[in-house]
Amino acid sequence: MALAENPADRHAAVAGDFGRLVARTPDWSAPSPVDGWTARDVVAHLVEWFPGFLSGGGIELPAGPAVSDDPQSAWQHQTEAVQALLEERGEESFTHPRAGTHRLAEAVDTFYTADVFMHSWDLARAGGLDPALDEDHAARMLAGMQPIEQLLRDSGQYGPAVPVPDDAPAVDRLMGFIGRDPTWRAGDGGTR
Repeated sequence: MALAENPADRHAAVAGDFGRLVARTPDWSAPSPVDGWTARDVVAHLVEWFPGFLSGGGIELPAGPAVSDDPQSAWQHQTEAVQALLEERGEESFTHPRAGTHRLAEAVDTFYTADVFMHSWDLARAGGLDPALDEDHAARMLAGMQPIEQLLRDSGQYGPAVPVPDDAPAVDRLMGFIGRDPTWRAGDGGTR
């Protein structure tokens, strides 16, 4: 089933899927495919970086529970706050000092919802779960990222690409592009 094209609806779907993974994660100290990160760190990354990003553009999300205390409540709080922001203020202009000016809904979609989508794979793998990511959405994301590969690599946010066959599923190709080994399983150690 394809993800919605509307940024608010897409966030609801992607964040909801991530929330279902959060609820099913059996061990918060389990290693994730991101080197040095546990399952808890994957959730903490998303809950911690995005409020700072929004704050850089003058928008404050309400503080919620700490991931260290309760990953599920922290994720639920953030999901609800971001969804309300999208529904109430999505059409507003948003200017970030490093990301430029966008419609707020587009900024959330491009910088955050996409990150949640990709990190869903990390959390699922850490918990031994099926990420069940949308292949068409993964293919669109990959097609959008490939032309700016050097910029992405230079940002330090992505590790070196992991070779993946051209005929591999789109999710595997996306994960390889961002520096994940699509064959990674808990207990294998991590890659960036």
